[in-house]
Amino acid sequence: PYCNTQDKELLAQVLNSYDQETTDFYEWEVVIEQEKLGQLLQERLGYNFGKVMALNAIERGPGGHISKVEIVGTEHTMMIGKELEIRRTLSESHLLSSAFEAYPITKEGENAPSEFLLKGRGWGHGVGMCQIGAAVMGQQGHPYQEILTFYYRGADIIQVTK
Repeated sequence: PYCNTQDKELLAQVLNSYDQETTDFYEWEVVIEQEKLGQLLQERLGYNFGKVMALNAIERGPGGHISKVEIVGTEHTMMIGKELEIRRTLSESHLLSSAFEAYPITKEGENAPSEFLLKGRGWGHGVGMCQIGAAVMGQQGHPYQEILTFYYRGADIIQVTK
């Protein structure tokens, strides 16, 4: 609930200048055309998949991030794992996160998808704290203990002395 902000002043405090250009870090959509997807897979994985028929999430982490995806093609099928590998394989640079659903879009009269719509959420690895959400909570006056236990549920905050 805290990560979805458009407060430019706050975002300028948290994000590098080039990251401030991104406005859809909370929920996002990417469309990958069949031809481009085939090129990416050939470049990244070294295989000709033919027409990609499906991108199936086989395994997800507790936060919903895909940790294993099956790429089903007419010429080759392969499973890839690791969140960052998935993000890099399915995009020219990298997807904002691996917390996404893949929807094949097939035009009438065609037998293979012409493109895939990836609907995702979040920006990062999904293994910790949302920096933007933590900044929003801090701006709203939440103490650091509350922010940490919001993101790391069940954690105990203790003082460690030497």
